[in-house]
Amino acid sequence: MKLFLILGAINGFIAVALGAFGAHGLEGKVAEKQIGTWNTAVDYQMFHTMALFVTGLLLAKFQSGGLQWAGWMFLVGIIIFSGSLYLYSVTSVKTFGMITPIGGVAFLIGWVLLGTAVMRNL
Repeated sequence: MKLFLILGAINGFIAVALGAFGAHGLEGKVAEKQIGTWNTAVDYQMFHTMALFVTGLLLAKFQSGGLQWAGWMFLVGIIIFSGSLYLYSVTSVKTFGMITPIGGVAFLIGWVLLGTAVMRNL
């Protein structure tokens, strides 16, 4: 429980910092399309930061292996999905964009596991 709350706080901080960097540090240095990609990475990181918090709070209420796996999938998704988009935005290396869907699948698995755990335990 506590781990996912800490991971949520760390990821929230990182998302805000990278959002500010994208708005101020990348302006005029990369194309508008790349800034849009950067912003997508920030948005998805923040959405799934909130999912980490929900996971941590639910784990305080009940223990569930599926719920723990959901939290890990959200974290993996943040790293792969958002991380690859951040890298793609600043490098334009297409390989980074090609691995982004793997992170998206991790997000989807996390949401299915979260939903299943809630249905079973609440």
